[in-house]
Amino acid sequence: MERQSTDIRQEQIKQAVIDIISTHGIKNLSIKNLAERIGMSEGSIFRHFKSKNDIIVSIFNDIQDNFIGELGKIARSDEEPSIRLNKYLSTTIEYHTNNKGINMLLFSEASYKNDPELKKRLQQIFHDQKQFVMEIISDGISAEIWDENVVVENVALMYMGIPLAMNMEMLIGGKDFQFDNFCSQMILLLLKMLKK
Repeated sequence: MERQSTDIRQEQIKQAVIDIISTHGIKNLSIKNLAERIGMSEGSIFRHFKSKNDIIVSIFNDIQDNFIGELGKIARSDEEPSIRLNKYLSTTIEYHTNNKGINMLLFSEASYKNDPELKKRLQQIFHDQKQFVMEIISDGISAEIWDENVVVENVALMYMGIPLAMNMEMLIGGKDFQFDNFCSQMILLLLKMLKK
């Protein structure tokens, strides 16, 4: 078998963490199960990461760098606000659809384990997403596209519930979850709230 680079192995390990959480729940996330999932020894995993927590921190870093970074680019682009809002929502839903265990990981590791560093990172991820939505909405109000009486922070906070609702839909509906339909319904709801 060909030896993989450290970067490739680290990505495989992190993806396996998300897959295990998505399919078997956070309680079944162990180094032993992780090693079995990717066909490595437990010792090999520890050559790539110091601990299970080190893997989790690396996943949080990826979320901040990749997902939140992409959302920031969308929010601050020169496109018309309704186009940005649609892209922002689609990107969010697509990310959570492709990384089904990510919300469980974020909330369980940061909140339930009461880890101060992970809580701080979760708070930053939440804050950044909310701020980006507020920027898009504020730009739409400034451009006189959306109602100036809208309470921007309230709409942004409501928006933040969409990924959680989507995760519940995926959990309950399983393979019946329809990405396009959910995305269309949510953007229509948002635009209705913002309409002049």
